[in-house]
Amino acid sequence: MRRFDPPPQRWLAGHRGVDLAAGPGEKVMAAGPGIVGLAERVAGRGVVTISHPGGLRTTYLPVRALVRPGDVVAAGQVIGVVEEEAVAHCAASCLHWGLLRGRLYLDPLLLFGRGQVRLLPRWTAGAARRTADVARRAS
Repeated sequence: MRRFDPPPQRWLAGHRGVDLAAGPGEKVMAAGPGIVGLAERVAGRGVVTISHPGGLRTTYLPVRALVRPGDVVAAGQVIGVVEEEAVAHCAASCLHWGLLRGRLYLDPLLLFGRGQVRLLPRWTAGAARRTADVARRAS
């Protein structure tokens, strides 16, 4: 399994999801309830995206979709199978699983209480108040 390794800037190379060991033909299930946004081939691979409540979106590839855009899916519902003849990006067959909030990629393992947590710097109460005051004046 290859872990989440986002780039320092959005436009740079990085690994924007996790690779989970999965053989060709294995079932792929929705991580949560939502609406299928994309179920098509992109750059030679089958891709499925699901929009979830709260503004999250999960991505799955390489997947031969068993759903269509607009379909409502339940958590755990089979949405496709791992493609047999996918353009390989790993040494072994895998499922690449991603998570986004808007345009920001997140570690999908956070959905299971695992993954990389990145904390903001700890400020003193005075510094936090000054920052809030500056933000209020700017808006």
